[in-house]
Amino acid sequence: MSAGPVICCREDHLGAIRAIYNDAILHTTALYEYQPRSVETVQAWWEAKQHAGYPVLGVERADGTLAGFASWGPFRPFPAFKYSVEHSVYVAADSRGEGIGRRLLEAIVAEAVRHDLRLLVGAIDATNAASLALHRALGFVHAGSIRGAGFKFGRWLDLEFWQRSLPTPARPVDG
Repeated sequence: MSAGPVICCREDHLGAIRAIYNDAILHTTALYEYQPRSVETVQAWWEAKQHAGYPVLGVERADGTLAGFASWGPFRPFPAFKYSVEHSVYVAADSRGEGIGRRLLEAIVAEAVRHDLRLLVGAIDATNAASLALHRALGFVHAGSIRGAGFKFGRWLDLEFWQRSLPTPARPVDG
C-alpha cells in the first residue's frame, strides 16, 4: 500500500501511535520498555510534545492510517544542551522496508534545521541493523556505545549513540 507525504500528526493519530509503540515494545528492542503504553500514557506524551513545541511527524498510508511517526525530545535536561535533541523514528510492522523510516528521518533533520538546532542524537539498539544503516546513510556518525545498558528478552542489550551535526544555529547564545 502506498504512503503519502510526511505530515504533522494529529491527536486522532494517537491510537495508531500507541499501536506502533506497543508493537515495538512487545516484539523488538527498539524501546527498552517491558509493558505496553496505556491510552493515558500516550495522551500525556502527546500533550508534553505539544506543550514543548516538539514536532510529531507522520506518514499516512493511502487509506489514511498511520504507517509511522517520528519526534524528538530533550537530549539532556540542562540549559547548555538546548541545541541538542534526541530523536526517535517508529514504523508500523506492516510498513517496514517501504522507505517510510527514511522519509521520517529526513523530515526530522529538516525540521531540526528549521528549529535552529545543532545536534540530533539517536539512541539505537546495537542489533537494530536497519536503523543503524538508515542513520549511517543519512549522515549520522557513531558517537559511542554503552554495553549492557538494558536487559530485555532474557539478554543484555548494547545501546549505540549516533549523531548528526547540523549547520544551525547561525548565532547560538548562552542562557
